[in-house]
Amino acid sequence: MLPRVKGPWWLFMSLYIKTYIYQIKLSAIQPKITIALVDDHQIVIDGLLSLLKGNPHFQLAFATTNPLLVMENLAKKPADILLTDIMMPGLAGNELAKKVKEKYPGIKILALSMSGQGELVNQMIDESDISGYILKNVGKQELLQALHKIAGGGIYFSEEVIRELQKNEERKKIKEEIHLTEREIEILRLIEKEYNNRQIADALFISERTVETHRKNIFRKTNTGSVIGLVKYAYQHRLI
Repeated sequence: MLPRVKGPWWLFMSLYIKTYIYQIKLSAIQPKITIALVDDHQIVIDGLLSLLKGNPHFQLAFATTNPLLVMENLAKKPADILLTDIMMPGLAGNELAKKVKEKYPGIKILALSMSGQGELVNQMIDESDISGYILKNVGKQELLQALHKIAGGGIYFSEEVIRELQKNEERKKIKEEIHLTEREIEILRLIEKEYNNRQIADALFISERTVETHRKNIFRKTNTGSVIGLVKYAYQHRLI
């Protein structure tokens, strides 16, 4: 329903129509955001395309299941934003992102993954200069929000990814406080899986004596006296 205004109705209608036409022209001259997609699962690409279908703000440069074809496709069909999977055969997402940023520094990269593990996210941030990270179960509204924000020069990380980053930082802090080495963390994880000393030695290519020394150090540093107590401590402090 049109709002009531004072004055001749035809004057209001004239202004209303002119405003409407202006808005149409304005949307027509605004450049569309060009998107490129790469994921080794076609079903994921199809899902993302369905979320973008019919949106006047975006257009597709290309979509491929082969990360090795991305550089070639970008040379022919430039894009503003590249949505890339993280774990792909042939070329991992972080390696692909580095290659793309080296040759096309203006392209924004939005990482796409089934997992929001803090270590994976940090690797993408540190090595690949990404602009955002979302999960594959993303809804339409969040996907569009992420794309618009990144296209405008901002960054976007889904809430679940941010929580994982925070947990990862907490784990790092705890490791530093109790001074567990990376090797000790590896052994701790194998202890949790009920590996004995021989199995741990075989898995890590070290001697049983070395394993025993590490075990003693782990128990001492965590102030625990049994495997059950150690595993409980590890879970409470998010070490595994």
